[in-house]
Formats: sequence, structure tokens, C-alpha cells
Amino acid sequence: MKFRRKAATDDTTPEGADDTVAPVESGPYDAETIADSVDRVDLGSLLIAPTEGRELRLQVDDETGKVAAVMLASEEGAMELQAFSAPRGGDLWTEVRPQIAADITQRGGQVSEREGRFGTELVCQMPVKRADGTDAVQPSRIIGVNGSRWMLRASLLGRPAVEPEMAGEWEDALALVAVRRGAQAMPVGQPLPVTLPENARKVQ
Repeated sequence: MKFRRKAATDDTTPEGADDTVAPVESGPYDAETIADSVDRVDLGSLLIAPTEGRELRLQVDDETGKVAAVMLASEEGAMELQAFSAPRGGDLWTEVRPQIAADITQRGGQVSEREGRFGTELVCQMPVKRADGTDAVQPSRIIGVNGSRWMLRASLLGRPAVEPEMAGEWEDALALVAVRRGAQAMPVGQPLPVTLPENARKVQ
């Protein structure tokens, strides 16, 4: 696991992040009702199981000290994860999916829908600038999963975005995620807080 500063290069790595678990067919889960014995990294609202060949990376904002992004990454691609508050028994993903598509289109991208393992997802093509200033297109797949008073959004980048039929192991990693909503009142759509695990250590 790597913890990356948003405006710096300091990394921290928790112990035990190299453990692997077998893929599952169901999930993501609600952390309050999960009954399996999988050893997950506790990030507050997100509990993520280490999976073979994927590194858990956290981007931390230097000014606030808060986690800005949670990502599983490998040489072939990445999956960014974020959980949001949602109404009990609601379908927040169906509500926000058109909003996400409209925002991408407004910024010059292209979006289509496809049916995947977790239901309807977005397939996106977003124009970006390379480091050398040349134009490029970044593909992504955005998956939404409705839970009990929460919604989990996963954005796949790289090969798992352009070759969905080859992304089974990435989807297995998503299925192992558990979300801790908490009992506090929150506005619908507010991001659930992510925290650094207690055993994180700074790497010089």
C-alpha cells in the first residue's frame, strides 16, 4: 500500500498489505452486516481487501491531511473508489448516473452505457493533455453499487476500462470492498470520510 501526498511524494505503507484473498461472487458489502473472515484494510468508510498484483494507494491532501483519493493500482490499470451517503432503500446510482454523463459530455467527453456485473455502468472517453502537452483520450468505466444508506462508485482506468471482458479480477476486488456508512445524519450524496489506517507508517 502506498500513501501519496497530493502535493508531495511522501509514501507510507501499512504492515500486512501483501496478503491475498480468494475472489468472491457477491458484494460489495455493508460493513455492519458482513460475516466473512477476510482481513481488510480499515480506511473508515471503506474496508478494502488486499488482492494479488494490486497496490492500495491513498492520495493525501497536504493542506488538510485528509485522504483525497483511494485507488487500487497495477501496471495494467487502476480502480478508484469512493463511497457516498444515500437514502435507505434508494437508488442513488440511477439518479446520479445521468448527472455524471452530462458533466463528462459538457467537458468534451463521450459517454455510453453498458450492462455489467453490477448493473448499468458508464463507458467514458475523456480528452486530456499529456505531460508533453499533446492531446490524448483517457478511457474509463464508472460502476455504481447501491447499498444500505450508501452508494459505492468505482472508476476503472487503463486496460480494465477498455477490455471489460478481461476485467474479472478487478471486479472481484470491487466485490470484496465493504462500506461503513455510520449512524450519523448526512446529506444524500455527501462523500463518506476516509481515514488513514492506524498502522500506517511514513516512508522516507
